Amino acid sequence: MPSNQIWRLIPLLEAAGNVQMAIDLWLLKQHQSGKHPSTLRFYTWSPPAISLGYHQRQYPEYWQHLTWQGQKLDLVPRPTGGRAVLHQGDLTYAVVTSGLTGNRLQVYETICEFLIQGWRSLGVELHYGTAGRGYIHNPNCFGTATSADLVLPDGGKLIGSAQLRRGGTILQHGSIRLQPDAELFTQVFGAESFTDVQLPQSLSIEKIIAALVIAASDRFNIQIEVQPLSKSEWEAILAHQP
Repeated sequence: MPSNQIWRLIPLLEAAGNVQMAIDLWLLKQHQSGKHPSTLRFYTWSPPAISLGYHQRQYPEYWQHLTWQGQKLDLVPRPTGGRAVLHQGDLTYAVVTSGLTGNRLQVYETICEFLIQGWRSLGVELHYGTAGRGYIHNPNCFGTATSADLVLPDGGKLIGSAQLRRGGTILQHGSIRLQPDAELFTQVFGAESFTDVQLPQSLSIEKIIAALVIAASDRFNIQIEVQPLSKSEWEAILAHQP
């Protein structure tokens, strides 16, 4: 990756899942057309949602009727592949960039280096998962950990990511599990799917984001400029919202 690039950092944003996916897709298209720099952003889903991989056509019918704390869970299609992810008590990261060489997995690992380094600075070691035999038939992204996932030393999966490539432009986004609700997770995926996440108690979302931003600056050899979405950008994104 060329050195001394300036990347845009969009501050932490809470919004509905279909809006978050529209933002990611808009950033990809803008970067692909040369109108926008590489971007890093972090966001949360409100209301909670289940995101479905681009090719995921089948899922349990009862998912359409789930609620959590009085809110109906959204079912949101992702522009990226992979399986269903429950977005509650998690933090999502997204990277939009270009100029990376290698196959899908190599590019994935290049991007994931900042996640590994950032979490290491917080005292948490992560490594790539190894897929269990049930991977193909498991609708739950966090039910198995493939080599495209980051897991804790105890085997618990912390980060599940997915990628979309358009020419040389890449969108990679992923869910970081922070405080998953065991009861809701069990409702969605079944009791055998849930594994607790053991993280240091002192970690706030703000502290995690700060560590990951520093790591991204270092790993990608970039400068980062904080720039919220402007009014005109919001209008463009919402106009193309699916």
